[in-house]
Amino acid sequence: MNRILLASAFLFAALPVASADELPSAPPAVRALAPKTREVKLVEPHLHIARSNIAGHARIALTFDACMGQADERILSTLVRERIPATIFVTARWLKHNPAALAVFLQNPDLFELENHGENHIPAVDTPTLIYGIASAGSPQAVKQEVAGGAAAMTAAGIPAPHWFRGSTAKYDLSAIGEIRAMGYRIAGYSVNGDGGSLLGAVITEKRIASAKDGDVVISHVNQPTHAAGEGVAKALVDLKMKGTEFVRLADVEDRGDDRTTE
Repeated sequence: MNRILLASAFLFAALPVASADELPSAPPAVRALAPKTREVKLVEPHLHIARSNIAGHARIALTFDACMGQADERILSTLVRERIPATIFVTARWLKHNPAALAVFLQNPDLFELENHGENHIPAVDTPTLIYGIASAGSPQAVKQEVAGGAAAMTAAGIPAPHWFRGSTAKYDLSAIGEIRAMGYRIAGYSVNGDGGSLLGAVITEKRIASAKDGDVVISHVNQPTHAAGEGVAKALVDLKMKGTEFVRLADVEDRGDDRTTE
């Protein structure tokens, strides 16, 4: 009997630990009806702005995603101190927890253009799939809710109605792009990935952003104050300014995006 109990204990310990959310709550026949993730053709659109075409005077658009978490004061203070304009894509979730940073944005309308990053930071893909481990919206209705919910949170916070949208992961399927465009939004791709989702080190982040060229749109993050990447972002901004870079917001210049994101 003891041997049987001991063997049962070892078998139980070998099983993967599951949270209550992961345990099945419905009979197999019901669970089989749940939508499954599958391979979906995704695009990660590029965006460029009109070049200055002046030697030594590159024109660059800085864009920052504020997904969740807190504001990165290293970046925000540099933008304000150096008077560097930027376009900030905010989620409803980030706005809820960062009133002080929002106040700084609203107090500097000449610097900051605030745009829509969605309600809950869900990838704007209308078919069920996983992107970097994040579940997509999964239906046209859910995509529209992600976009509309983000915009509603912005206007409720006193922000002018947004004109641009950038979804979580910056990946889309083509049908979702059409749906978002039909809602009246331009979709913000990019041409330089500055901080690798805020996961890169400070040195490589600085080099990536400082290498931006005339007409580039840079994407980085302003919501990870504990990540090393933020230090690199702040240094790169100063590097670019010292080189005579002209910084613009997306609202300030003409642009062109692929995959029909701005047509």
